[in-house]
Amino acid sequence: MYNIYEDLHQFSSYVPPIDLTFHQYLLLADEPVLFHTGSVQQTESLLPLLKEVLGSNILKYIFISHFESDECGGLSLILKHFPDAKPVCSEITARQLSGFGITNNIIIKKPGEKLISNDYELEFISYPSEMHLWEGLLVMENKRGIFFSSDLVFRFGNANGAVIEGDWQKEIENITPQQVPDPQQKEKLQNTLKKLSPKFVATGHGACLKL
Repeated sequence: MYNIYEDLHQFSSYVPPIDLTFHQYLLLADEPVLFHTGSVQQTESLLPLLKEVLGSNILKYIFISHFESDECGGLSLILKHFPDAKPVCSEITARQLSGFGITNNIIIKKPGEKLISNDYELEFISYPSEMHLWEGLLVMENKRGIFFSSDLVFRFGNANGAVIEGDWQKEIENITPQQVPDPQQKEKLQNTLKKLSPKFVATGHGACLKL
């Protein structure tokens, strides 16, 4: 558990057989937001740490970039402990969650829409997530300049609490066909990201970037 940037807290687990680190984040703002849940096993480890950081604060939202086990596998477990928290996701992800019986309090967001509280502004960006190119969402927190990259900025290795110097334009150029298989959607996403000027990238896997 790391206070990784301003009031952003990172929770991480490293899996040696695949040399990959999985991150979840809590923005400890006036209306706290959890970004991803991890798998069920990761969520079991996350929960006591999450409660410790939250203290008397109440978890308000759970952001899910796309439907995959490390993004939302532990969502049902999180909701058992925080039943009033509201998942935030794309329409396609909401439909997928409904197949697992998660239907209550879901907030559906479209690209270009925002979620605004007294001290943050989350702006949603279309994310054609691999491999089926289902429309997921990426998030830019505009007041702090934090970009939540999900699987888009990706590095292997043990990266618990790791922050490295980054080059935003180079990261955009390095988006691979494996990450976004359709060339037109890849180019569209890259053009959208070029308009952003984040100060910090909170990655789903690997070291975070200070820009």
